[in-house]
Amino acid sequence: MQAQTRALRTLEPLAFRHLAGAVADVWSVQGEREGGGHYVSPDPRVVIFLDDAPPPIAFSTGTPETSARIARAFYVPQHVPMWSRMQAAARMTHLDFHLDAGVLQRRLAAGGVRADLTRPRFLDSGAEIVTLGQLAAAEIRRPGGSPMLLDGLLTATLAAVFAGPETAATGGTGGLAPWQMAAVERLVRHHLARPVTVAEMAAAARLSESWFAHAFRRHTGQTPQSWQAELRLSAARDLIAGSDLSLAVVAQAAGFADQAHLSRRFRARFGQTPSDWRRQQFSSPGQIPVAGFKTGTDFQS
Repeated sequence: MQAQTRALRTLEPLAFRHLAGAVADVWSVQGEREGGGHYVSPDPRVVIFLDDAPPPIAFSTGTPETSARIARAFYVPQHVPMWSRMQAAARMTHLDFHLDAGVLQRRLAAGGVRADLTRPRFLDSGAEIVTLGQLAAAEIRRPGGSPMLLDGLLTATLAAVFAGPETAATGGTGGLAPWQMAAVERLVRHHLARPVTVAEMAAAARLSESWFAHAFRRHTGQTPQSWQAELRLSAARDLIAGSDLSLAVVAQAAGFADQAHLSRRFRARFGQTPSDWRRQQFSSPGQIPVAGFKTGTDFQS
């Protein structure tokens, strides 16, 4: 395998095991922001990241200009170049299966799996494949580990990669992975009483600020600030409908400067003041709207 890396430091000795038609190894490295590398392998390769969340590292195959992806696991065919770039500093552990191409084809055929082995595959989710990787890594690191068990884990891993649904980590368009969007929303809702900066959102998504802002807009069609403003308006509407809190308290809880600020934004978004909207709900029981966002509207906080 040819590899050129930068700003990646190995933290532990490489652990590896030989299998029939495969080599399995476990790496633990520290990557610095903008670190990464270029890799070309003469054999097909399956890589699984074993940490709690995918590392902040983007991959592209074929050419450096190909749309980059963040992935939980991936398959790279033989002789296909791959580039990687760290979006933020992080420690990461990954399991690699280097496979003989003929053996890979036979293993998949034996399991009745048909797959295009000339095309890279990226997966951004799935606790199953991470669990399989962690079990395999434990066997690789354990002296005298069972070859039969490790071989079975390899077979199960190949089934998870090739027989299950494939999802591009960035939605195929340079957007955010589901786990990243969920992390950002949790952060903003947890700090609803104050504006959350783009830098904080980017950190939650484990991306650089500039990369995050671009990916967020591709994913939602809105800027992070516009999306956050709509989320705060939706939260304020829920509080107004579901409680008897004063509008001043609602405004503070939802991150608005004061009641007047809330009223202006609420009327611009929903076409009536919070007071009028609350009276309408009380006069029409059971007609409280479901919270939601109107996309494409730019509200500045």
